[in-house]
Amino acid sequence: MKKLLIKTYFMILSCILALSTITSCAGNGFEIMDFLSDTETAPYEFVTLKKEEGKDFVILNLSDTQMTDAEWNDGEMSREILEYTIDELIKKTQPDLITISGDVAWSTEMLSYEKLADLLESYGIPWSVVWGNHDNESGLDRVDEIEELYLGYENCIYFEGAPELGSGNFVIQIEEKGKPVTGVIMMDTHDHDWYILGEGERVSGYSKWYDEQKLWYIDTVKYMESCGYKDSMIIQHIPIYAYKYAFNEAFKADIDPSSITWEQSYEDEYWNEGYKDSYGVRYESGGFPPVEDGVLDLLIKQNHTKYMISGHDHVNNFVINYKGIKLVYALKTGMGCYWEQSLNGGTVIKINSEGIYDLHHEYVNVDHIVEAHSSNEE
Repeated sequence: MKKLLIKTYFMILSCILALSTITSCAGNGFEIMDFLSDTETAPYEFVTLKKEEGKDFVILNLSDTQMTDAEWNDGEMSREILEYTIDELIKKTQPDLITISGDVAWSTEMLSYEKLADLLESYGIPWSVVWGNHDNESGLDRVDEIEELYLGYENCIYFEGAPELGSGNFVIQIEEKGKPVTGVIMMDTHDHDWYILGEGERVSGYSKWYDEQKLWYIDTVKYMESCGYKDSMIIQHIPIYAYKYAFNEAFKADIDPSSITWEQSYEDEYWNEGYKDSYGVRYESGGFPPVEDGVLDLLIKQNHTKYMISGHDHVNNFVINYKGIKLVYALKTGMGCYWEQSLNGGTVIKINSEGIYDLHHEYVNVDHIVEAHSSNEE
């Protein structure tokens, strides 16, 4: 049985007809099930959260919090900004679930992982994470340490998953009165891999989905469809290669992307025909895998995932509907590592009884904190 932690009021539900093997155990008042598909691919796990009838289920996504241990010291501006930002987001959005799209901290900074978990846990709201490249960069042993730490938090939802997929590939399903609504697919995008380019050059670059993950995704979507789940979204860290050409096709070529503000990005004049519903900025070119990864074609073929949310690039936050799938850069939370002060906050996803119907960035202004610390330094 793989490692996991879920709060006692969550239930695991299954469509038994779609599965061939089920094992279960119970402890601390909750039930655990591992599912093995009839195609005998790797085991995959699902946890189901209940949506209140007649009320939106709200997910608040944080991204790239990524602070050092020292930044959690009393009086540090980074700590004050992060704590204020998260508190304001929760007050404004009243989320039912909080997710983090990777780079929770730096892999060597264990105190930072603990401090952030303590903060999230204090709100009594279910929360979940996927790992980013900086979480993964010290190897699987360190990831195991972080996982073990997070397993001690009552409100944390996390599954390690099959090792051939990475660390932390699982699904959070949303149901209303026992009826399937939508699925949140949490995907590990690893760290770096080696690639052979067209002329035989061997280069290191950001990782892409493993082939085993693609098979797992196909199997997962088939399961959800068999149960009646209407759509799904993916939360991950490193963006797929399609983010690169989606922006190039959507944004007008004669305009410098770095010249506009996020407020201006909502105006039609910056976007080509067919992409007028796009918004958000691209202030850095993007940290994609160096080769086409084929993930977009896979998503289109399966025709179930409607939103993909990625972190990683701290000063990008565009949202582009590309070939029927919204490619989303999550809004960065806090100033950890590097940031653009105006691009601070979180990303909100709203789900009604028909599935995902709204996604928007929720900005939090922290000018007063920065100014106060600047005054103290003078």
